[in-house]
Amino acid sequence: MEYVNKKKLLYLEYLHRENDIRHHRYDEEMAQYDYLKVGNPKAIEKSIEMFHSNLMGHVSHDSLRNMKYLFVASITLATRFAITGGMDEETAYNASDLYIQKMDTLTDIEAVQALHKDMFSFFTHYMGSIQKEKIFSKHIVMCIDYINYHLNEKITIKKLSDYVGLNHNYLSELFKKETGYTILEYITNKRIETACNMLKYSQYSSSEIASILAFSSQSHFVQIFKKKKHMTPKQYRDTHYRNELSEKE
Repeated sequence: MEYVNKKKLLYLEYLHRENDIRHHRYDEEMAQYDYLKVGNPKAIEKSIEMFHSNLMGHVSHDSLRNMKYLFVASITLATRFAITGGMDEETAYNASDLYIQKMDTLTDIEAVQALHKDMFSFFTHYMGSIQKEKIFSKHIVMCIDYINYHLNEKITIKKLSDYVGLNHNYLSELFKKETGYTILEYITNKRIETACNMLKYSQYSSSEIASILAFSSQSHFVQIFKKKKHMTPKQYRDTHYRNELSEKE
């Protein structure tokens, strides 16, 4: 006989409703791993927020053991997302083993939480380094970092050239040579990539996303998004929502 059955699930759902308890939504939980996969530093911030939340699962009556179980669940997902993002499988699994071995020795919740932050930082920074593997110039790495941290501002070639200390014409040529994109193309691609995550994992409207990501207007954002993704932001959000429902069924 199966240990988990419909009757037990319904009873647990009843208890959660009575005590106003819920888990994180699937999209809330997955956002941190999507950020990790591409080396976005937001992954670390998001993971801290999630791992310290009261909405984390309750899988043991012992608080420390509960936190350790959640750590293992989290690093399992982090490892898989890192591998799909390009991390060597053996490297990813070895890192996971080392972190779990260390976690097993810990004797208080705060230490487990601190190790979880360290783990997310390791995988995120490693994935970030993979994204830059083909970039050999220090100046281009500086540009990419600047762009990633200032997508909410108007970024001009002059700002970037001043930041890295190169002539703007030379910087433009160097950036295109090493990345395969013009600076403006790269900025636009990163903004659309971020917009996709916001459409999937937040309730921001298209106009709010356009403003946050420094597009000149909502209509400009929609125009660029449609050109890159072959659908409007609303269609993208609706499509993703339907896919999420299909995966949960």
